[in-house]
Amino acid sequence: MTHFPEFEVIPAVDVQDGEVVQLVGGERGTGKRYGDPVEAAERWIDAGAETLHLVDLDGAFEGERVNADAIEAVVEAVPGDVGLQLGGGIRTAEGARDLLDLGLDRVILGTAAVESPEIVAAIDETHPDSVVVSLDAKDGEVVVSGWTEGTGLDPAEAASRYADLGAGAILFTNVDVEGQLAGIDRAAVERVVEAVDVPVVASGGVATTDDVVALKEAGAAAVVVGTALYEGTFTLREAQAAADGV
Repeated sequence: MTHFPEFEVIPAVDVQDGEVVQLVGGERGTGKRYGDPVEAAERWIDAGAETLHLVDLDGAFEGERVNADAIEAVVEAVPGDVGLQLGGGIRTAEGARDLLDLGLDRVILGTAAVESPEIVAAIDETHPDSVVVSLDAKDGEVVVSGWTEGTGLDPAEAASRYADLGAGAILFTNVDVEGQLAGIDRAAVERVVEAVDVPVVASGGVATTDDVVALKEAGAAAVVVGTALYEGTFTLREAQAAADGV
C-alpha cells in the first residue's frame, strides 16, 4: 500500500473503555467521550476519509491491547479501500503481525520501538513498510509510556534512526499542544521532515484549517486530526479542501 501519495487529513478514532474519547495534553482522565467507535469510523468514511487513525488509549497506558474487541469491530466494518493504522499497546513483533494479518494496513509503535528498536526491523521483514514509528515530543524530547517518561532523545535524530531500521513512516506528535485546539508547532515538524526520507504524519494541536495547510507546507505527508473534528471546529471536507488548495 502506497503511503499517502497525496496529502491526507486523517481522522483519529481514539478508544478508551470501548468508546471514542479525545484526551487533553495526553493526560489520562481528561477525555471527552464521543460514542461508539464503529459509528465514528463510518461517519468519517462517509465524510470522505481515505485513512483512519485508530488508537487503543488504554493499551498505550497499560502496555497491552485493552480494546481489542472494539478495534476489531472497526476493522470489520471498514471497507477494504480505506487505510487503517492502529497504535496503543503493541509491544511485540508477533502482536504486530497478527494485527496486520487481521486487516490493518499499518501498525504504530511508540514505546516498543524506543525500548526495542529491533522490533521495527523484525516486522518490516515480513510486512514491508507497514511500521509507523510514533515519536511523541514534550519540551523537545521524545517521551514514552503514555507520555510520562522522558528519553533524552531528540525527535529529529530519533526519526532518522528508525527510518534506517525500516520504519515506513514516522508519526510525530507534539504532546505540548495535543487536544487543546491551541495551534501547531510548525518548526518542530519541519525538523523531523528534514531528517528523514520516509513520510512524516503530523499530529497534535490542529485547531484550524490554517494549521492543516501549515503542516502540509512544512512537508508533512498527512495530518491526524481529532478534537477539532469531533468538536465541529471544521469539517473533514473543509480541511482536505484547504490542503488541496495549496
